[in-house]
Amino acid sequence: MAQYETHIPLDLPAKIQHYIDGAFVDSRDGETFEVINPVTNETYIHAAAGQAADVDTAVAAASRAFAAGTWSSALPRVRSRVLHKIADIVEERGARLAELETFDTGLPITQARSQGKRAAENFRFFADLIVAQHDHAFKVPGQQANYVNRKPIGVAGLITPWNTPFMLESWKLAPALATGNSVVLKPAEFTPLSAGLWAEIFEEAGLPTGVFNLVHGIGEQAGDALVKHPDVPLISFTGESSTGQLIFANAAPHLKGLSMELGGKSPAIVFADADLEAAVNATIFGVFSLNGERCTAGSRILVERSIYDEFVDRYAAQAKRVKVGFPHDSDTEVGALVHPEHFGKVSSYVELGKTEARLVAGGGRPEGFETGNFIQPTVFADVPPQARIFQEEIFGPVVAITPFDTEEEALELANNTKYGLAAYVWTNDLKRSHNFAQAVEAGMVWLNSNNVRDLRTPFGGVKASGLGHEGGYRSIDFYTDQQAVHINLGEVHNPVFGKAD
Repeated sequence: MAQYETHIPLDLPAKIQHYIDGAFVDSRDGETFEVINPVTNETYIHAAAGQAADVDTAVAAASRAFAAGTWSSALPRVRSRVLHKIADIVEERGARLAELETFDTGLPITQARSQGKRAAENFRFFADLIVAQHDHAFKVPGQQANYVNRKPIGVAGLITPWNTPFMLESWKLAPALATGNSVVLKPAEFTPLSAGLWAEIFEEAGLPTGVFNLVHGIGEQAGDALVKHPDVPLISFTGESSTGQLIFANAAPHLKGLSMELGGKSPAIVFADADLEAAVNATIFGVFSLNGERCTAGSRILVERSIYDEFVDRYAAQAKRVKVGFPHDSDTEVGALVHPEHFGKVSSYVELGKTEARLVAGGGRPEGFETGNFIQPTVFADVPPQARIFQEEIFGPVVAITPFDTEEEALELANNTKYGLAAYVWTNDLKRSHNFAQAVEAGMVWLNSNNVRDLRTPFGGVKASGLGHEGGYRSIDFYTDQQAVHINLGEVHNPVFGKAD
């Protein structure tokens, strides 16, 4: 076993509580759940386990704050100033945030630092967007004018995942708050630690009491209660597709607005004319960063046969050099998976892959890490399209490489899963790249690049990878009602029913 003393951040709270109507509180029934350190798999803290009663209390507080109008009716510039202040505080507390996030999730510290910067940028982006926002107006000179009025909807229920929790919480919180809604946030139970920072940050930034509420708990309890609550008209969810199906069914009786970013099994297609070094570097990063626990991971690499053997050799050799280590070590590139339950899932896919394809790198625990949720970056080659490791989302540092002979075959393989979140295309043929991008079944496509995204663009998937899009004006659309106002400017021309003789 590697010599290691558990790196525990200073000043951890004694317990993790809900934050409702401006106060940290326990669950009404006193129930808690255990939170596990992914390096040791030992319980390090207990968190309040929210039930329907706790969700009721949070939703009532959010509804009162919305009805009061202090935030929901505030001018965009007023809300913008608060959001910019939130971004400032997030940046100021970046080191603390990264420390907590790394400890709770097992993510490498260098990557946790970048997540904090992204969280701040999300708030800045929407702070600017609501001030610059313009809505449509349509005029028929001398006859009529029509314009669109946007209004916040009410209480937004936000359910977030465990892979990059703080950043993905910011991705939902920023537009929901920017547009004037109140929120109830339900973080993932595996990684609840950093969510409590939002309460302190929002208080310091001047967000009115009750606008932000936080309820921890198990998804089947707290999350389910939030989805089914009749006074929560909006649910934004990021997580796996099977949970998304359940949320869709439970939200249907209330006709709630839904935005769901779900699973992925994204292809990276490498043609023979690609810059091979850039393609290898990008696809290594694309599947092994964030411990492979990322929805947009390019976990299926399709390679043209003429360069296939060279690509596999170079890829496997580089994957073997990826440094697995303790999350707080600045040299670590792959840390510990988030939870023993998830580690078991990923490990079972690795063992399955050994029966379905050719293992060329990894395949087990790294040497010296006999405990905790550590797994080697694992590469399978010659993976047939019917293999489960080709078809199913693993959500860990495991990649499947498959050859193709023609562009038509590459497209068929790329589209041959139930998912459709992202795709990556590597080629120097301009015509091919654009045509392939239009034909591939994915909500987002990167051409000769790796997940560099403009926040103005839509984020979301097709098929089993999601419902709806967020990002830029798509987020504004989701978190507001659009009201069309029609004005007559000329003589009224009404058909007259029941006219007197």
